[in-house]
Amino acid sequence: MAEILTSPQNPKIKELLALETKSRERKARGLFVVEGRREFERALSAGFEAVTVFVREGETDTATADFVVSRSLYEKIAYREGTEGIVAVMRARQMHLEDLRPSPAPLILVLEGVEKPGNLGAVLRTADAAGVDAVLVCDPLTDLYNPNLIRASLGALFSVPTVACTSEEAFAWLSSRGIAVLTAQLQDSVLYYETDMVRSTALVFGTEDKGLSDFWRNRADAHIRIPMAGAMDSLNVSVSAAILAFEAVRQRKQQNTSL
Repeated sequence: MAEILTSPQNPKIKELLALETKSRERKARGLFVVEGRREFERALSAGFEAVTVFVREGETDTATADFVVSRSLYEKIAYREGTEGIVAVMRARQMHLEDLRPSPAPLILVLEGVEKPGNLGAVLRTADAAGVDAVLVCDPLTDLYNPNLIRASLGALFSVPTVACTSEEAFAWLSSRGIAVLTAQLQDSVLYYETDMVRSTALVFGTEDKGLSDFWRNRADAHIRIPMAGAMDSLNVSVSAAILAFEAVRQRKQQNTSL
């Protein structure tokens, strides 16, 4: 029978809270926290190892828990509301570019210097829905195992091959495989729906405040833009990624239908 924990001073609870709040702790220990049954099950399905499982007292499946947590303590450790009474410490995995196995005509999303974990999580949800081969996070300013990122992705972090690397490494990998680089930018660009995305394609996005660096602008095969009819000149990066990724899906489906 699992031990019942009631005190926030318990060493296991202190470890859990440190992993939730401190990126350096996650990186140093190679561990991260998953909260919510959906995210936990997706992590397990993707082959991630559960190290410690905490289940809220009163849940029906406490037999699978390493520790049962009192309801009052669970309110202190839960990162958000409505998480179905489960929090788990998982073992992290580091994916590298050489681990990727893209399809013959892959669709890759590249994010440069992304800072907000919620934005990256939302892009990963899009990548999962659109069947994207991989997401390359270049020079990231956020931890891939940030709890906000996992929450925003609804566990898509575990289903979409995701690699953190430098821009130089990403470009070399794309070039070696003949994958066309399309940068999303306003300047010197053509409308996105007038651009071929049936071929092997990498869609590259920068941050909302700074945009893309000259590194990607100067190496792109094409510059593409989303038409803006209002006063704003840009969209949230996750929205832009969704529009362009599903345009690629549309073009590919249209080609397959016409064959």
